[in-house]
Amino acid sequence: MPFTLIKGTFHVVGYSPDGDSVKFKAANPANWKKIEGRPKLSKAKNHVQLRFEGIDALETHYRPQVQGGVTEHQPLQWGLGACNFMLAALGIQNVKWGPKKGKVVQAVDGVQGYILTRAVDSNKYGRPVSFVYAGAAPEKDGAEVHLTPQRLKKSVNYKLVAAGHAYPTYYQTLFPDLRREFTLAVKRARTAKRGLWVADKMAGVIYASKKAITDGHPIFPKLFRRLIEHVQKGGTIGKFKQFLKDKKDGVLILPDAHHTDALDYVVKVKGKRVGLTVLPENLVFDPQG
Repeated sequence: MPFTLIKGTFHVVGYSPDGDSVKFKAANPANWKKIEGRPKLSKAKNHVQLRFEGIDALETHYRPQVQGGVTEHQPLQWGLGACNFMLAALGIQNVKWGPKKGKVVQAVDGVQGYILTRAVDSNKYGRPVSFVYAGAAPEKDGAEVHLTPQRLKKSVNYKLVAAGHAYPTYYQTLFPDLRREFTLAVKRARTAKRGLWVADKMAGVIYASKKAITDGHPIFPKLFRRLIEHVQKGGTIGKFKQFLKDKKDGVLILPDAHHTDALDYVVKVKGKRVGLTVLPENLVFDPQG
């Protein structure tokens, strides 16, 4: 199935972008009808939040949907580093943040670019799952495009992973040839200890308190989100695996081709140590995971 090429502009002023999400305005809103699902557009500006395909940068402002939940972040050295890298890759310059890096208050905004997308992530969020590109596209707006591994390398998605600013996070929507290209970039970045890989603790972090993952070391963002949600619900580390079992994040484990319906299968908890037992590039999550 080909991707739809949608030209437009990227916007950050008044918003809270992070390493793998940014607002986008289509030059021709009619092109949204060419993809599966309905994007959730802002009424005032027709801006839509994008979700970058294939990657997951560290959380800079995550609020779990729990009663009384508060906003948390992963270590900002790498979370904001990913955001700054993404903005620079798009050509968004002179960025000034408001208090506590909450929102962008000033920037050279509305830069030109385009996305390649096939669908939104869900009716709830309405985010086009996209490969994101700066500058002009050779094809016309709204064209159907076959995305090759060579063109993937020009995307901001790929550049973030190659520079060590994001973890690979694969869903069933990602084609195998593109997934393989991401994985090669991940392995090179990890071997060279680029970006977050110099401090990564996804294989096992000592959770003495939440500061271990909010201010200490980077871990796989999906694991971070589940752990923060569990803790904010009053859960303990000892009961974390049961929480994951009940959560039902379906995932295919490569190369064994084994599917499990919950993350507890690939997470180990020993005392206060929590980590993944499988490298993230060997996990392919169900679409609603």
